[in-house]
Amino acid sequence: MGTDKALELEPEEIAALEEKYLFATYKRSDLYCSHGSGVHIYDLDGKRYLDFLGGISVNSLGYGHPRLARVLTEQGQQLIHCSNLFYHPYQGALAKKLVEVSGMAKAFFTNSGTEAVEAALKIARAYGNARAGSGKSVILTLRNSFHGRTFGALSITTQDQYQAPFRPLVPDIAVVGEFTPEALEKAFSDRVCALVIEPVQGEGGIVPLPGDFVRAGRELCNRYDALLVADEIQCGLGRTGRYFAFEHYGIKPDVLTLAKSLAAGYPLGAVLGNARVAATLGPGDHGTTFGGGPLACRLALEVLGIIEEEQLISKVETLGNYLIDSLKKMASRHRCIREVRGMGFMIGIEMGEAAKEAVRRLLKKGIITNAAHETVLRLLPPFIIEKTDADEFLNALDAVLGEIESES
Repeated sequence: MGTDKALELEPEEIAALEEKYLFATYKRSDLYCSHGSGVHIYDLDGKRYLDFLGGISVNSLGYGHPRLARVLTEQGQQLIHCSNLFYHPYQGALAKKLVEVSGMAKAFFTNSGTEAVEAALKIARAYGNARAGSGKSVILTLRNSFHGRTFGALSITTQDQYQAPFRPLVPDIAVVGEFTPEALEKAFSDRVCALVIEPVQGEGGIVPLPGDFVRAGRELCNRYDALLVADEIQCGLGRTGRYFAFEHYGIKPDVLTLAKSLAAGYPLGAVLGNARVAATLGPGDHGTTFGGGPLACRLALEVLGIIEEEQLISKVETLGNYLIDSLKKMASRHRCIREVRGMGFMIGIEMGEAAKEAVRRLLKKGIITNAAHETVLRLLPPFIIEKTDADEFLNALDAVLGEIESES
């Protein structure tokens, strides 16, 4: 079947093909996407949807950005892939840019976020194994964390729904159950090689970590000669109103993982390390076939350029504060809103059982969101939304919550 024929399929034919030929790993919503423009997605019938999920924090520049379309066309005609045995102009340039904006020293490029986490875990274990003595292999992770689906990343993803079918997992993983400095200190020992955190937990329900907890983590890693790994796959690259979420806490990690919006829709991830770990991986210690290819890296350079030139991070901070303040005011009118959390364009609305129903009804009204951790309405809009888009969402949510509460 050619691409033109695929576009002619009816929705029920598309669903039937997936049911017959795909592993059933996704619960699809009843939306059949055709194309996108700006902050909107269109379905096969031409209905327009305001995307407040941003491809789950991927489409930071929305859809069909002319500069990205130009790069895709130009680079697609020149060189899409070449082996990492050879040089191309864009990988080193992108590494330099990311090192400069993050304060790290070295970069390694991957295809995805979970692969970036795998690389970070290898760095952590290699760092621990290089210390004096043996047994410095324990990796600390947090309750409610999500770091990916591959085995190492899954082993530090402390949500039973993701881990249970695949145990036993990677050994020497310990979970910090409370976000307090005391709980963290109790978990540390000379055997710990790394602490892995999401400064703002995404799949766990949009939970910004407490400041004293994060700062204690930095101090304890210094004290025990362990690495602080910040997973910013969802919360990084401007999403929280700073380039990186760790900046809100006044600390710097030793290792940083990125993906999702790095190439604004094209698969690309990265792990960055500071001078402390710069020599941890040598030739043959790690590798990738596709990671850091010329098309992906050129796109990422363009994405970062657009974010800077259009001052989108300050826009995210300002408009994100407007959204959060408006949602907190809305909470006084709607009993199903229990809490509003977040930073910038990473916002969670704790709603209990009403979250999934709100997602369903918003979709009917032409607005895309989703429910994280089952009970949290999650908002991850593109950086290019305007106040009118924010107001459209707020008005729709206000109406939806009124409907839900009137029926309960």
